[in-house]
Amino acid sequence: MQEAVIKKRVLFTLLLVSSAAFAADLTGNWVSAQDLKDGTFRRTYLDLRQVGQTITGHIRAGAFYYEVKAAQSTSPDAWTLTGSMMDGANERKVTYEVKLSGDELHVATRRNSNAPLNESIAHRAPAGEGAYPKRIDLPALHKVPSNGLAKTPPMGWNSWNKFAGRVDDAAVRSMADAMASNGMKEAGYIYVNIDDTWQADSRDAQGVLQPNKKFPDMKALADYIHSKGLKLGIYSSPGPNTCAGYEGSYGHEEQDAKTWAAWGIDYLKYDWCGARNIYKDDEMQAAYQKMGDALLKADRPILYSLCQYGRQDVWKWGPDVGGNAWRTTGDIRDTWDSMSKIGFDQDPLASWAGPGHWNDPDMLEIGNGGMTETEYRTHMSLWSMLASPLLAGNDLRAVPKPIMDILTNSEVIAIDQDPLGHQARRIWKSGEQEAWIRDLTGGAQAIAIFNRSAKDSNVTVDWAALGMKKAPKTLRDLWLHRDIPVVKDGFSGNVPGHGVVLLRTSK
Repeated sequence: MQEAVIKKRVLFTLLLVSSAAFAADLTGNWVSAQDLKDGTFRRTYLDLRQVGQTITGHIRAGAFYYEVKAAQSTSPDAWTLTGSMMDGANERKVTYEVKLSGDELHVATRRNSNAPLNESIAHRAPAGEGAYPKRIDLPALHKVPSNGLAKTPPMGWNSWNKFAGRVDDAAVRSMADAMASNGMKEAGYIYVNIDDTWQADSRDAQGVLQPNKKFPDMKALADYIHSKGLKLGIYSSPGPNTCAGYEGSYGHEEQDAKTWAAWGIDYLKYDWCGARNIYKDDEMQAAYQKMGDALLKADRPILYSLCQYGRQDVWKWGPDVGGNAWRTTGDIRDTWDSMSKIGFDQDPLASWAGPGHWNDPDMLEIGNGGMTETEYRTHMSLWSMLASPLLAGNDLRAVPKPIMDILTNSEVIAIDQDPLGHQARRIWKSGEQEAWIRDLTGGAQAIAIFNRSAKDSNVTVDWAALGMKKAPKTLRDLWLHRDIPVVKDGFSGNVPGHGVVLLRTSK
């Protein structure tokens, strides 16, 4: 009898503990809003359902939309939530630490293990607020007519590498002023491109996309850029949000294209980020085709640059959606390892480049401080041999002369801008040294001899190994700006570590 009473008391105690452990019910739609000081807020929505120890739901944070896959209670009112989403074939995971305190949900997470803890307070929001939009079916595939632009690779400047989210109207105007006066415009740099974070976080009552307070008047900005003899570029996404979480063009493609045309926009970088939560990678072509059609209807020439990191062999269908250039890689960083891996991996894509449509291994990092001048000359040489867009990414208002000399080397730029439009191929390799050849107009050729070793190297290679039946008539070193003697048997010379010798031959 006494034993039965004890068992009942133990069971009752366990029930009380269990009830207390899960007394904090997280069910609800929670929102935290970080003021970005540009008139926009970065909102994170946690739409959660709790039944006992089980928590389900979704977390929407800018361009990321995670399904809650696991939840672990760490105290009666605190939980660790694990969210998951697919990014193409790759799974992205995030961990949120949440704690309920009265009517507030304290939220903490890290973007990665090395990032600082990001803490915020979420409050209850109306059901449905912040819900991810429903899928809009995509059109059947068809070929978008060419816009006739980018007969040679586009040249200009882009804000992201140096300024990221700090870009504003004043910075863009000052970059245009610098380009117009420091020799870059004369060298061929024409486009002044605003990357992510220019948008408001919502549209007006008619659905028209608005800039945030960093860009008070886009039409006036475009007029100013045009007054300098330059062109203005802008950024968006086929998804509801951009990579940084700002308003994308999803469901508003034609409306946005007309808005940009009215402002005087000349270039669009269209980034896949926000679309990955609605469409699968094999639907990219149709999503990009939708904007390609919209740009043609906008009645203004707007260069169309696809940014989806080389997925789905974009070089095979980029021209069919109206694209003038397409990213072939993930994001570049200002390091030798990043730049060299990206650049030297481009060889298999050579046949897909040509006038009006170009492989794009990402923007230039020249002058941002992460590499040596020798490495930056290699960067400029390799991108020019690849017939890549040349989009500077440094602060143009105070450029050291050696960096400006690299960016404005007219003989190297002439290789990039050669109207034949052939991309270079790797023709010879020996250890960490290799040679690339690019055919040029009039039967000339560019020869780039690269030393990927960190140590200087004496390189000797005969003309036959470079695919040449005989020695060229003339040979010009494009970094030394002088003709050099032609040796009958081939090229022989010192190439600095991580450096290049860039030559131009005559037929």
